Amino acid sequence: RRACSRLVMAAVPPSSRPGGSEPPPPPLQYSLLLQHLVGEQRRPRALDPAALGGIPSPPKSEEQKMVERAMESCAFKAVLACVGGFVLGGAFGVFTAGIDTNVGFDPKDPYRTPTAKEVLKDMGQRGMSYAKNFAIVGAMFSCTECVVESYRGKSDWKNSVISGCITGGAIGFRAGLKAGVIGCGGFAAFSAAIDYYLR
Repeated sequence: RRACSRLVMAAVPPSSRPGGSEPPPPPLQYSLLLQHLVGEQRRPRALDPAALGGIPSPPKSEEQKMVERAMESCAFKAVLACVGGFVLGGAFGVFTAGIDTNVGFDPKDPYRTPTAKEVLKDMGQRGMSYAKNFAIVGAMFSCTECVVESYRGKSDWKNSVISGCITGGAIGFRAGLKAGVIGCGGFAAFSAAIDYYLR
């Protein structure tokens, strides 16, 4: 009996006890608390990198701004694409010459086995030819795309298609109007496919 009476006295709030003077505490509203933590009334906290321990970046100097402008210019992009196309074209030319069985072949003497010097010479000539063509195409495409992007003020797939059409048309136009139209359509489709794959 004594244990039961003690439990009942502990469960009864102080105000309802005989002689109690303290008011009962207000009930804790968990729903209101959750609204402020994860609900609609939660205030988003602004993330400051400096407050999180990040390294604040110092203001850029005029030399750094000038270098960035030079690297973002159309001339720099054209030169970079020209160098990249030259290297890629040279490697592709040497590779195709390495797997070609007619490298070093002399039509005057078809039964003569070409020497290693002749094979290397033909491989170098083909690699240089491919390198020049790839460098010209890369420089034309990159410069045209940069000019089109600067004129339109947008960076989307249309720039690649327009620049591909201009580049292909300019290269194919040397063989005639029909070749220029075919080159424009072919380069535009190829540029659109590459842009879609990269994006």
